[in-house]
Amino acid sequence: FVKGIVDKKYKEGRAVNLFDQNKRCSNLEGSNNSNDSVLLITNGKLVLENEVVTGSLAITNNIIEQIILDDSRLNYWKLENPQAHIIDADGRYVLPGLIDIHCDTIEKEVEPRPNTIFPLQMALIEFEKKLAASGITTMYHSLSLGVGLSLRGENLLTQMVATILDYRKKRSLIRNKIHLRYEVSHLQGLAIVERYLQEHTIDMISLMDHSPGQGQYRAEGSFERYVMKNQGIDIHEVADIVKELEERRALVDWNNINRLTSLAKEKNIAIASHDDDSTEQVDLSIARNASISEFPIQLETAIYATSRQMKVCVGAPNIVRGGSHDKNLSAAEAVKAGAAHIICSDYHPSSLLASLFKLVKDRIVDLPTAVRMATLNPAAALQTEHQTGSIAPGKYADLLLVDQFEGMPIVSTTIVGGSIVYHSAARRQKSMQSV
Repeated sequence: FVKGIVDKKYKEGRAVNLFDQNKRCSNLEGSNNSNDSVLLITNGKLVLENEVVTGSLAITNNIIEQIILDDSRLNYWKLENPQAHIIDADGRYVLPGLIDIHCDTIEKEVEPRPNTIFPLQMALIEFEKKLAASGITTMYHSLSLGVGLSLRGENLLTQMVATILDYRKKRSLIRNKIHLRYEVSHLQGLAIVERYLQEHTIDMISLMDHSPGQGQYRAEGSFERYVMKNQGIDIHEVADIVKELEERRALVDWNNINRLTSLAKEKNIAIASHDDDSTEQVDLSIARNASISEFPIQLETAIYATSRQMKVCVGAPNIVRGGSHDKNLSAAEAVKAGAAHIICSDYHPSSLLASLFKLVKDRIVDLPTAVRMATLNPAAALQTEHQTGSIAPGKYADLLLVDQFEGMPIVSTTIVGGSIVYHSAARRQKSMQSV
């Protein structure tokens, strides 16, 4: 997965050994990572919480030790740490690693076409490599329990959860976490959700109600069209699904849902609502202890959720493409209105970094503000901001070196916990012609 490495030394010190397996892959979930490497990133445009500065970063034992902004201090640090691996950022941006709290793309990695299921561990490993290349250093894999189809059915979902838990104990490129998306009409799933909450198996939970006629499926026939396209079934099969869904939704005991969210709050697990489509729905979500509002349908709803102190999460593809594919809320308009706080990749991981730079290009926000929406803000919403989310001494060294090609941001290096997990050096056309 380390691609396009060129045979050259960095300008200062010796080049980092990109093929050191022990440095690249380790258990990143705990705080006792045994990696004792010393790393120095020089000559970078450091995107800090509120400003961009030119400087260097000193990293020791997986942690950002200090931010160095003057040459004398830098030279002194080099003398004190002659064993340090040195990376010359060569004027590239240095960002905190991206934190993605909502992305269901793992489902497509498992099942790229209807009824074609790939081995779960293989899918996770291959997907993780793509995430590192996209600059995502913490992923809350969004697994849905409720529709009963493919990975969203109980059997494959529980297997995927177990696969992620087992895998991250043994090795990891990035920080793999679990966001359980619970469809409230899936009555038999209550016991599974409660067990996951009790055992603290999951890191985040969201409540979904994807029944026709509300939320993102307000338009008549929109639910049916989505299911037919996504699952490869016909109109008669989807009619049976809709009928069963409506019957199950009529049986939902909201006291049970309230009990689950109370348990999540007790266990300090973040709770999100999904597709809020009215101020009344926002109030209900808050009553169920939700602190995050994912993808509110209208700008007015997003503004109201913000006024109620919820953190509003919008999708990066919406920003990159210039609007919602469902003709709902414009994410860029929500950011402009101060009614969006978190950007997630939703279904397209490579959009996350691109969306941040597009907001800057379109002069909606400055770069530190945009970057916070995919780093510090999600970390704060999930109460991990003391460990990740910004470039600051004492935090995990989860970092990106970002180049640009004709205005498009491209990750050249991804560092997680002080370990280089991805590196790519593009070949220029002139050098290719000489070959």
